[in-house]
Amino acid sequence: MKYLAILLNKLASFLLSLVHRGGSLPGQLALKVDANILKELKISCPIILVTGTNGKTSTSNLIASMFETAHKQVVTNRKGDNMRAGITTCLLKAASLSGVVPADYIVLEVDELNIPYIIKSLPVTALVVTNFFRDQLDRAREMEQLIQKVEEAIHDFDGTLILNANDPNVVRLKDAAVQADARYFAMERCEESKTVNKEASEGKFCPRCGGKLIYDFYQYSHIGEYHCENKDYETPATDVIGSVKSIRDRQFTWKDMEFHAPQGGLYTMYNCMAVLCVADFFHIDMQYAAKTFETMDVPDGRNEEFNFHGQKCVLNLVKNPTGANEVMKVIEEDQDDKTVLLVLNDHAQDGTDVSWIYDTFFEKLVNEKTVHIICSGTRCYDMALRLKYAGYKERIEVEENLEKAVASLKNADTTMYAIATYTALQPVRKLLRRNEK
Repeated sequence: MKYLAILLNKLASFLLSLVHRGGSLPGQLALKVDANILKELKISCPIILVTGTNGKTSTSNLIASMFETAHKQVVTNRKGDNMRAGITTCLLKAASLSGVVPADYIVLEVDELNIPYIIKSLPVTALVVTNFFRDQLDRAREMEQLIQKVEEAIHDFDGTLILNANDPNVVRLKDAAVQADARYFAMERCEESKTVNKEASEGKFCPRCGGKLIYDFYQYSHIGEYHCENKDYETPATDVIGSVKSIRDRQFTWKDMEFHAPQGGLYTMYNCMAVLCVADFFHIDMQYAAKTFETMDVPDGRNEEFNFHGQKCVLNLVKNPTGANEVMKVIEEDQDDKTVLLVLNDHAQDGTDVSWIYDTFFEKLVNEKTVHIICSGTRCYDMALRLKYAGYKERIEVEENLEKAVASLKNADTTMYAIATYTALQPVRKLLRRNEK
């Protein structure tokens, strides 16, 4: 059955490539033939899984590119097909018919809910966790329930955890994985750090005793430096900790070496620190990481830039309050006049519960520099209402037709920002790329 599953996956992948398509269908077909196919693969290289609410696509792509820059052969799901079938598609496409996966490293982005299956099916060397935030409540449920699923999956994991030391909800995984080693990455206090947090936050209580977590500072949301009021829990000692030189210029340092983040925002520097922690663990020269940060192509919709008639347009994916708030900060930093397109969908992949928009600081758009906001998507009227509640009194255009909404944005004579939820991202991107100048 193994040979048939691999052959079917390869054939389906080839046929899809003829029509310039990818996706997880080949893996779905292979799993129907052999549900345990991943366990039957012959893998002799390190396997690195990357998961978390925000940043897993960017982080896994950076890790894979770093290894490739270091002249290593890498198998990775770069397009972000991060569920069971998508990961199966990726690995079987790279495998020989006998099931051998030839690689120096395998780097896989994994959806959090798929960690239980993947970590039990493959000989995982390292599990990288970026952060945990509330996200897609209708699918993932409350964050506590999601973390418990991951904890149950790793209780007998004996590899290495690479964890964000500034997220107490990530650090607690080490308590669950008693057989695992752990390495921690973080960022030092910086100009953007705050002692009071007004953002949606999930890191309020000690995961050991339930006592209050006291923060020395917040970076964003519940990311920061903390300790339990009962002294049961605190930010762990870090193996790799970065220092911000300039958020605006995307510059940070580690061990007297300067790096340039591939995208704006403090959260991007956290992604980079995860990469540096992986590099340090696998003894990869930091010059390869630095070069990757400088040359890495930005994943679709992650501060992705377009140009129309000499005006810049920036496209961003949003899917939860924390990620959206970081995008709002980037927009707020721009002191030029701007036009903003907000596309809010509520399909299954987006999350049918859109109440998260009330935990997002759209108030950051409420200023004289935001001259026009366009709302589109299946929940465009909800988005327009949210902006009214935020106090935005300038022009709000509600356009259900996405093509017309994007056309309206492209006609602006200001800097342009497009913000889209998951299922809207590629349609918006396709329309933006049409007749790009």
